[in-house]
Amino acid sequence: MVTLVVATTSDPASINPAKELLAMPGWQTGPTLEAGIRSFQNGDVRILEQDKSIIQEDDLDLRWEAATKETVEEIIFLSKHTAVSNRAALTIHPIGIPHLKEGDVPPQGGRAGWAAPPSPRMGPWLTLLKKIAHSNNLVPEFEITLEATHHGPITTKPTMFVEIGSTHEYWVRQDAAHVIALLIWEGLGLGEDAAVGNWSSQTEQKKVILGIGGGHYVPRHMDVILKNSVWVGHLLSGYSLPMEDPGQSKGETSAESIGGTWKQSIKVSFDATVAAFPGGEILAHLDQKSFKSWQKNAITDFLGKQGIKIGKPGDFS
Repeated sequence: MVTLVVATTSDPASINPAKELLAMPGWQTGPTLEAGIRSFQNGDVRILEQDKSIIQEDDLDLRWEAATKETVEEIIFLSKHTAVSNRAALTIHPIGIPHLKEGDVPPQGGRAGWAAPPSPRMGPWLTLLKKIAHSNNLVPEFEITLEATHHGPITTKPTMFVEIGSTHEYWVRQDAAHVIALLIWEGLGLGEDAAVGNWSSQTEQKKVILGIGGGHYVPRHMDVILKNSVWVGHLLSGYSLPMEDPGQSKGETSAESIGGTWKQSIKVSFDATVAAFPGGEILAHLDQKSFKSWQKNAITDFLGKQGIKIGKPGDFS
């Protein structure tokens, strides 16, 4: 079982952390895949270095397995982050576009109505990233945050993106690249200590958050995650929950009465989270303040009919 760490030379926020990681001991040259994708190996970790946009590189897990006969356990993509705020940030997020309907053209890779299994490492790595960033004096200049589920590429194994944002000034920062490299090194157990964030159905803390609602940086879900060291599943912001306003019938809303792809988005994301955390207890956490009453009623009704438990902040401790 191997972990793929994917970087592209077309993005300084991607290739610079990969170079920092390769400067650490133990790496050897591995096989070259089709399209000139180069690889390096260290224990059970494989760095894949390519020249194209990584959000367009679908099925890298399956392609690696076919070429090497190695089983891929998880994928970590290194990438730049962009934001209107231009704020310096180090971010982690799951991927998918579960709200798009069949026939929609994905704007940033992936497949309409799909979500990859979220990497179980995201929650523990958020805490680890905060620690490493503090010790390397990147905080408070850099915000350390999760992002909501978005974009591609298509994968079938537990996946996360780790990003440096949000402008070219920060994408090329070598100190930020070094922090991300340390996150990978320590998080995957390449140094002297054990890996961080390995999921086991035997773990004492089995609660996994499925975030529903809120903004792109999921602040209310973040509060629960950091306070309780909870495992992190998919995080659906408001834009991933398209709901058609019922007009005058708002007082009698149910899941069936509200159109839009929001139900598909929740179900796809829940199923992908279940797949990533076998034996886990998945709890939906609603950003209550981000919903109108008819939206909250419809979502609560749908979750109940799907057998998806709802957790209040205190239920995750």
